[in-house]
Amino acid sequence: MSYTALRVTEAGVVLFDAHRSRLGPAYSAAFDDFAARAEPGIYGLRGVEGRLEVTRRDRSRLWAGIPVRLLASPIATRAGAQVKTPSPSPWDSVRQDGVATLLTNLERTEIYESCAAAVLGWDGRVLIATPDASPRVASITEPYLLARHAHRRAPILVGARWPLVLVNAVAGACAPGWSEAPPFPADVLAALNATLAASARRP
Repeated sequence: MSYTALRVTEAGVVLFDAHRSRLGPAYSAAFDDFAARAEPGIYGLRGVEGRLEVTRRDRSRLWAGIPVRLLASPIATRAGAQVKTPSPSPWDSVRQDGVATLLTNLERTEIYESCAAAVLGWDGRVLIATPDASPRVASITEPYLLARHAHRRAPILVGARWPLVLVNAVAGACAPGWSEAPPFPADVLAALNATLAASARRP
C-alpha cells in the first residue's frame, strides 16, 4: 500500500513530483487525474490494490507557535528513514491534538523528527538536518528543501537549544512555540515556504 498527505493550492499540488514518486508508478495516472481536478485543500491519498482512495482533511496537525513536548521515538531502535504509512502506525501512540511531539532517542537528548513532520534546526548560519542514520519517516519535504538551501547534517541535540522548524508537505515550514530555544528566523522561514510554494503544479 502507498500513502501520502498533501496540500493543493490554486497553482496545483505542492511537491507534485515527490508525491507522484512516493505513490509509485502503479498510481501515476490516477494521481495525475486527481491533481488536474483537485480544489485547494488538504488531502490524504492511499493507493490500495491499484485504486487511489482520496480523503479530504479539514486542517493540518501543525500551526505556527504550536506547543511542543518531548517523547522517545516509537522507532528509536531502528536505523534510517522509514516508509510513510497511514494510521494505524507506530506514530499514533505519540500524537496528541494541539501539541507537536518532538521524537527523540531513548535518553531524550537528541531530536529525530516530530510526530507529523521532519525537524530542522538553525545554528545561526545554515539549516541543520538530522543524520541519515536517524530513525524517522522518509520525508519528501526535507530533501526538497535541503537541495535548495544551505545546510549540514548533525545531531539535533536538545541541549543545543537551536531554533527549530517543522517541515511537511501539508503545513509547509512551521515554527513551533518551544520555550527552550530562540524563535526560528523569520526570513529563513519565509524562504523555505517560498521554495515549497514554487513546487506546486498540475500535470
